[in-house]
Amino acid sequence: MKLLVAALSSELVAFEDELDGFERLVTGPGKLQATYALTRRLDAGGIDEIVVVGTAGALDPEIVGVHDIAAAIQHDVSDVDGIAGQHVSLPPLVSTGRGTATIATGDHFVDDADAVASIRTLGATLVDMETYAYIWVAGQFGVPITVLKAVSDNAQDDAITDWRAAVAACSAVLRDEVRSRYGV
Repeated sequence: MKLLVAALSSELVAFEDELDGFERLVTGPGKLQATYALTRRLDAGGIDEIVVVGTAGALDPEIVGVHDIAAAIQHDVSDVDGIAGQHVSLPPLVSTGRGTATIATGDHFVDDADAVASIRTLGATLVDMETYAYIWVAGQFGVPITVLKAVSDNAQDDAITDWRAAVAACSAVLRDEVRSRYGV
């Protein structure tokens, strides 16, 4: 069984309630809710692969479309020496073992140019609120994970307004991607 994961129900509006071979999980937004919900579900067993779908902000305006995430960092942590992106006890980068894009995860919605400039220095091209947690938890359970993110906004001023307007369209694009990859 594959587990179709999204942070918010709105990111799944284009998906049927039931997809053959998939179970659905909506975790809630942010790293803590993502970690809790995914850990609970994986602890119950029976999942062979995790497929995450959701929206992401682009750190550069030319970045558009759907991206297969290769790695995630945390943009809202620092270690004891104050080095941004470095956690005191978690790896600085977690990997899916596939994909091409790096995403920066943090517990706040990024919507201003100063935050984007700071996050860009960490080497990411996209930003969200859950991917690091999803990849880390999948790794703890040894379950393969694919993370597909559709760009919903440019993580700049008024990004939340752009996200609200774009989430349904992003869901439709992600539904097409899942259909193409998994035949359902």
